[in-house]
Amino acid sequence: MKITSVRATPLNVPLTYERGAIRRETSLSACYVEVETDQGLIGHGLTAITEEEVIAYLINEVAGPALIGMDPMATEAIWNKLYWLLCPRGQTGYGMHGVAALDVALWDLKGKQLGQPVWRLLGAARSRVPVYTTFGFGFLELDALVEAARQCVGEGFKHLKMVVGHGALQRRDEPRPLQDVIREDAQRIRAVREAVGADADIYIDANCSLDAYHAKRLVDMTRDCNLAFFEEPITQNDVHALRDLRQSTGMALAVVLAAFISGAMRRSLGQMVDVVSACSTMPSLSASATCWARVPWTSCSPMSSSAAATPSAPRSRAWPRPSIPRSPTAAPSRCTTCICTRAWPTAGVSSGTSLPWK
Repeated sequence: MKITSVRATPLNVPLTYERGAIRRETSLSACYVEVETDQGLIGHGLTAITEEEVIAYLINEVAGPALIGMDPMATEAIWNKLYWLLCPRGQTGYGMHGVAALDVALWDLKGKQLGQPVWRLLGAARSRVPVYTTFGFGFLELDALVEAARQCVGEGFKHLKMVVGHGALQRRDEPRPLQDVIREDAQRIRAVREAVGADADIYIDANCSLDAYHAKRLVDMTRDCNLAFFEEPITQNDVHALRDLRQSTGMALAVVLAAFISGAMRRSLGQMVDVVSACSTMPSLSASATCWARVPWTSCSPMSSSAAATPSAPRSRAWPRPSIPRSPTAAPSRCTTCICTRAWPTAGVSSGTSLPWK
């Protein structure tokens, strides 16, 4: 079997956030990829939250042509070829978005060829996993944030994640002093804890928007809130700052896998973080399935999950909308509940889905 064509389509997917009386229209930039073979099989891949036109051009003009004639089952060989073609110095960014979208498509294709879902190809550690819902976005006022948290608990969710930092470093010259940002974050975290009680786990995610000092200050200010983990607390996922934050505060830290592409960071994994997250809507951040299969997992972690979304409309600039089937082989995620190297599926799971393991 040989790869005969690679097509990338940039999309802008309209999204609606709804919780109680709160309704907000937004969108998700994404790049959808199809890898076709001489046997008629097509693998579907996706990467998101990026400049979709840039990724589509990169795949259509650079990465895709380099894969023509290759065996699509040789995912490790293809990943290595793409790595040296697009990010030879260990960069993430646009290059890794392109690698990830293609890699997901190739694993999807492999699953179809073998008649197996991707999570089973990667190990099939268990049939049930815990999930969390990300509910606490920065655009929610305090009252709406609290109401959203209560609704999540009422729906059966026991693991809740909220955003902090809100682009603090990027926006510090507005002016928007970081001390004011984390003071407001602490207030919001405390209000959520009071609303949901002691039984629910609360996770916070700064999306790399804080410096080391203010990340530590936020941990110190919220110790009484019993947070379960702090995801991407420090800008650029600074390896030494993460280790110092973890050692000085005792807070469990989380990062996405793409932060650990370099060998030096992988070797320090157990010293820096407790949770490594996979995200099926942003496989570039997770460095995709092939990277998951490689990482030497050395420390037992809590849990992580995310929801897969299917693009529902093209950008108004009239990019053609492809047909995107929902399939059990799409976008696998990693089990982080133990020291295994296996994966589990979250494709098709949304924050409103009724699940037996909530």
